Amino acid sequence: MNKTTLKLSIIAIVLMSWGDVLGQLPERTSENVDKYKKICRQHIYKEMKGMYREGGQALKYPFLAPGSSQYLDMLWDWDSWLSNVALRQILLENGEEADRQEALKYEQGCILNALSYGGMDGWIPIWIERDAPSRPEMLSKINPWKTNMHKPTIAQHAAFIVRNMDGDAEWLRDDFYTLQAFISKYLNFHRHPTTGLMYWEDDHAIGVDNDPSTFYRPNGSSGSIFLNALMYKELLAMSYLAQQLKLEGIAQQYREYAADLLSDIREHCWDPRDGFYYSVDLNLRPVEKPDIKSLQPGALYFHVGQPRTYDCLIQRFSVWSGFLAMWAGIATPEQAEQMVARHYRDTTSFNAAAGIRTLSPLEKMYDLRASGNPSSWQGPVWINANYLVFRGLLNYGYEKEARELAEKTVLLLGRDFERFGALHEYYLPDNGEPVLNKGFQNWNFLVLNMAAWLDGKTMITEF
Repeated sequence: MNKTTLKLSIIAIVLMSWGDVLGQLPERTSENVDKYKKICRQHIYKEMKGMYREGGQALKYPFLAPGSSQYLDMLWDWDSWLSNVALRQILLENGEEADRQEALKYEQGCILNALSYGGMDGWIPIWIERDAPSRPEMLSKINPWKTNMHKPTIAQHAAFIVRNMDGDAEWLRDDFYTLQAFISKYLNFHRHPTTGLMYWEDDHAIGVDNDPSTFYRPNGSSGSIFLNALMYKELLAMSYLAQQLKLEGIAQQYREYAADLLSDIREHCWDPRDGFYYSVDLNLRPVEKPDIKSLQPGALYFHVGQPRTYDCLIQRFSVWSGFLAMWAGIATPEQAEQMVARHYRDTTSFNAAAGIRTLSPLEKMYDLRASGNPSSWQGPVWINANYLVFRGLLNYGYEKEARELAEKTVLLLGRDFERFGALHEYYLPDNGEPVLNKGFQNWNFLVLNMAAWLDGKTMITEF
């Protein structure tokens, strides 16, 4: 072996060693999965009360915060809901009845704080800071009819709490009208009249911040599958809450709204060509008669010769939230089979070593760079996305695929705890390197729900 060959061999060995340390997830073996489940549990059991916040100032009730310095003292909409699902798993595994009773005031406080900023018009803010201005002050600076509001997860969060209280919804009775007003605002003012689909008013704070189907798109144009899947489950949750409050007539009406939305989503968002659920573009010019004042004898007027037979256009962007049609129970079994075979299992698209890519790398918008405003959903792996896709797989009986995703999530977060003593907000898909915001807790703790299922133990699930 000459000196050049020897030198190249040494360099190759060093690079391989560095790759093992820095650029590669642990092998997905039963031994490694067990090892990292223990690591996750040890850290999360110790840190779980970091999400507890006491009431004060604008936030009158105790509540759950996502954790990390970036989100230290704020109530967020879908964050508090999914954090609560994880919290209940922790308390099931590592808590006494006194701990569960203690947690209840923080859980209910998330709902009551949000509803305290509601009103007859239905508008509720997406997040509330401890030193937030009053509701009238907030509304003096925005147009609530032209900006986004709290995502449709309040009723789901409340229903989750009520279910864990053996169906007791009396704590919500006085505020149930405010919750109904919130839902009515979505149905009356954020729903496309022709397709029946919900749409975002703008691209501000939509949760999946830079989803290309909404990000930098014209206002009011995005019939988001993410938003519509959430709204379908929200309507079912409203029906459940009304039932628990002995308001059966109201419960039936919400069931009918849910059935209508289900039909609309299946009609407009399912793409038989690709076998996937997509967001849709609602930004079509209206069908209008020519202006009578400008009519000229014998002139040619465009568009009058044939009616437009479609009310929206499919946005064929491979975004992870299409899988929410399985999480919400919107997809038919036949559709779910196509989604799993053609999209979940495709390692050139969504399926990555660390879990589910939030955007397929086959899209030109794919971008893994760190971004905090907006947060990056153009490819990085988020744990809430892993969890919700995992739940969708289980809904339709795809246990092998669900196990794969759960084990990947355990290895990803266990390794993060092992290396850094904390979790991060999102991760690179291929090697699991953390990208941003060390100390992020939030829905990352849902890894315990997935681990419980892997162990054949009781798994706490969202409503």
